[in-house]
Amino acid sequence: MLAETRHPFSLITKNALVERDLDLLAPMARENLVHVYFSITTLDNALSSRLEPRASAPHSRLKAVKRLSEAGIPVGVMFAPVIPWVNDQALEAVLDAASAHGATAAGYVLLRLPHEVAPLFRDWLQTHLPDRAAHVMSTIQQLRGGKDYDSRFGKRLSGEGVYADLLARRFALALKRAGFRERRHPPLDCSRFVPPRAPSPQGELF
Repeated sequence: MLAETRHPFSLITKNALVERDLDLLAPMARENLVHVYFSITTLDNALSSRLEPRASAPHSRLKAVKRLSEAGIPVGVMFAPVIPWVNDQALEAVLDAASAHGATAAGYVLLRLPHEVAPLFRDWLQTHLPDRAAHVMSTIQQLRGGKDYDSRFGKRLSGEGVYADLLARRFALALKRAGFRERRHPPLDCSRFVPPRAPSPQGELF
């Protein structure tokens, strides 16, 4: 439907199965109607399987980045979520690998723990990383004004404080070193949209 109506859109996924839509995405990309972003949290398969047990392995996502890029589809990578003392050390390696596979834009998002997500994450830490669980949560609370989560616009994605500032600087340096020119792709073309129904000689009420 999006292809038929020339409706621009962006995808963000953790799954290499997006390649199944290559025959639809490539023609739309030629008309500047689509971007695809892959969320890659680590290059460590063992950690990835614990963090994202139902997602494609990191190497599979990178292969998909390359295949989509070679088909002319603008591809970006999101290092998300950034979890202090869990996967933050992989920032530079993920950006380097993504760039080498054809990604042309990159961003990051700090871990967010709204509402019922916080206790679930605490349980995950106790199960998989009990030795550093307290340290991880302490750093997260430093980023969130002493709480598990801060929903304020402009703060919820990046946090605030010393760790947040250092992460932002690391990301800017890694972005430049990996050869990325931008954090986001240029705007999509919204002028090609065609309503999904034939014009009526009687006009329309809505």
